[in-house]
Amino acid sequence: MIEFLSITPEIDGWVFIGFTLLAAFTAAFGVVAGLGGGILMIGTMAMVLPAAALIPLHGAVQAGTNFTRILIMRRLVIYRTILPFAAGALVGGSAGGSIVVSLPPAVLQAVLGAFLLYVTWAPRITAGAPSRRRFVVLGLAGGLISMFVGATGTLLAPWVRGVSDDRRIFVATHAAIMMFVHLLKVVVFGILGFAFFDYLPLLAAMIAMSFVGNWIGVKLLNRMPERVFRRVFQITLTLLALRLLWSAAGDAGLSL
Repeated sequence: MIEFLSITPEIDGWVFIGFTLLAAFTAAFGVVAGLGGGILMIGTMAMVLPAAALIPLHGAVQAGTNFTRILIMRRLVIYRTILPFAAGALVGGSAGGSIVVSLPPAVLQAVLGAFLLYVTWAPRITAGAPSRRRFVVLGLAGGLISMFVGATGTLLAPWVRGVSDDRRIFVATHAAIMMFVHLLKVVVFGILGFAFFDYLPLLAAMIAMSFVGNWIGVKLLNRMPERVFRRVFQITLTLLALRLLWSAAGDAGLSL
């Protein structure tokens, strides 16, 4: 059995099993904390996979993970936000290269980290109705930032969180728009010739296990008091923002 699972390029059977369990854990964590599952996943996968395979495979798994999350929470998604977000993301992604490409990665990460710390602890700035204009702007920002850093979901989370006081509506709606962002990445890498078919058994297993993780996460979320979720969300977002600042300092050659 272990030998059979070793058919996936770059990994053996034990890593295959580890990645499927990782998919379940990070999916559950992403639901309970409101975000962060994708960053935990890519950080772990980066220890094994080469860079050329890491980003497209992570994007495919995250697209599937968010899809299974939507299936479970489909009645809670604010569906009128999806098309405006998609339109903005298409424009933002197309314009990304000509607008921000000249910025050093360390500068961009530092700005994003500082910005996230500010909006996390100043929630009134992110509050507002789920209007079409709001999600077009979020799509523009998400499409633009996704071209340069892997913090798209982290960046968008406080703004999506601000449109509803119900943690479940936030988690479901955030999953819907992030599925679109990751699908865009899959399409781009597919056009560029990445061989997704070679990794199909691994992708299928990880996405299937993400359904299990999402189901467990939703059960825990339904039992969690709103104030506890709010605090977990703030702490998680703060840690991710500090991680961006740490990466920026490292890229700039600073010692901490």
